[in-house]
Amino acid sequence: MAKIFAVCMNKGGVGKTSLVTHLAAAASSLFPDKKTLIIDTDAQGNAAVVFGSDPDKSKLTMYDVFTGAKSIKDILISIKSNLDLAPASDKFNMLEFHILSQLESYPSPFLLLKKEVDQIKSDYDYIFIDCPPSLGLIAGNALKAATDVLIPFVPEAFSVKGLQRVIQTIEAFGSKEEPSPRITGIIAMMVDGRSKLHQELVGHAREFCSKKDIRLFETVIPRSISFANAAAYEGSPLVWTDRSNPAAEAYYTLAKEVFEYATKKKRTARKL
Repeated sequence: MAKIFAVCMNKGGVGKTSLVTHLAAAASSLFPDKKTLIIDTDAQGNAAVVFGSDPDKSKLTMYDVFTGAKSIKDILISIKSNLDLAPASDKFNMLEFHILSQLESYPSPFLLLKKEVDQIKSDYDYIFIDCPPSLGLIAGNALKAATDVLIPFVPEAFSVKGLQRVIQTIEAFGSKEEPSPRITGIIAMMVDGRSKLHQELVGHAREFCSKKDIRLFETVIPRSISFANAAAYEGSPLVWTDRSNPAAEAYYTLAKEVFEYATKKKRTARKL
């Protein structure tokens, strides 16, 4: 059965899409016998861009899946033999209005994605859901569908407070009968190793995570223009175009750390 990772944070610019696409691409290289799926639920549709596709040219997207017009299998794009993508588009900007204004047609609005993922999760070993930069209906669907949550963290002012809000929201989202997905860990993104401030803020985050008994992964992802360059000029993620690049190698190290840790603990009910 697939491990289903929702990559969630309530603000933009923290590297969610980079984390999703590069972890998935690294997994496809590290584990060629395992199948991985990326589900993009962000209206920017940038997961497709990382792999050299134009999201505006996708005739069918996750919008069609959420509205019930298509199944996930109907919209899949094959990136390579063991990696598929379910793309998004800017139609997602109107999805919440569409769903919430027609609740008679969508009696379980937070279970729309879970219903579809349950149909295909036996076909994959790893599924990554790229969430939008908010904690609304779409992110709620991702949390209901997921077994695990990864939270990207950028060392900047007020970032620990942002972590607190996201963690509180995720923990409150479950019930005794249907627990929240497990917060597998937090990943420091866009870290400038030469910055004293970044070092201090990562240290503060590590202290916070220790008190909450949540893992802050040892591997950090460095700030690097190489990620954007690979997508723009190569139409492919950096972990495929230049594996010797230290930024790419960080993702391979992180992938091994995440998958090893994610298999050790089971999802447990939240204590009420």
